[in-house]
Amino acid sequence: MSVHIAAQPGDIAEKMIFPGDPIRAKIIAETYLEDAVCYNQVRGMLGYTGTHRGQRISVQGHGMGMPSMSIYAHELFAEYGVKQVIRVGTTGGLQEHVATRDVIMAQGACTDSNMNNRRFHGMSYAPLADFELLLRAYEQASSHDLSIKVGNVLTSDAFYASSEDEWKIFTGHGVLCIEMETAALYTIAAQFGVQALSLLTVSDHLITQERLSAEERQNGFMAMVELALMTLVD
Repeated sequence: MSVHIAAQPGDIAEKMIFPGDPIRAKIIAETYLEDAVCYNQVRGMLGYTGTHRGQRISVQGHGMGMPSMSIYAHELFAEYGVKQVIRVGTTGGLQEHVATRDVIMAQGACTDSNMNNRRFHGMSYAPLADFELLLRAYEQASSHDLSIKVGNVLTSDAFYASSEDEWKIFTGHGVLCIEMETAALYTIAAQFGVQALSLLTVSDHLITQERLSAEERQNGFMAMVELALMTLVD
């Protein structure tokens, strides 16, 4: 049992779906996993393990932002032996050719956070997805005619930015979308030799101002979860 996760050794599978919202973790487990067992309720950050198509899969909430992601990723990788993880979340589009409902596969992650600057003593580090997971997800998405984009994303510390123009410099350098956790996930996964990938559904758009309804968000999110499961389960 770690500080923030009450699971015992062996309770958590090596393959994991990683949503931010613990309620979404519960919905994923109830919808897609057989014989799902809740192994964590500490701080309300729900985690479940069950099977999908005969393979053990865990689903664990990670909260919002890089600090929260860093806590759960570190404990899962260091203390529970998670080997493959796919974050599933929503994101805001930053390019005109990116549409709401698109699934973004985060090949790499820029960040405005100071966390990695501190970790690497002021030197730059490029957090990247695991190529094997990325390729497998791309092939699965292509075979199921999903609307996907692959590229760089921005992981931001601020949901409500102090300036509306802060993100525009990233748009000018081809960054596809903005979210709050991927840079931390990829950095910690690299530290522990874990395969990690972020899949992100575009739920709103900073240029067009389009926003999906709650129902549209949920439908798009579950389609992305199905893609993550197809990627993890051979």
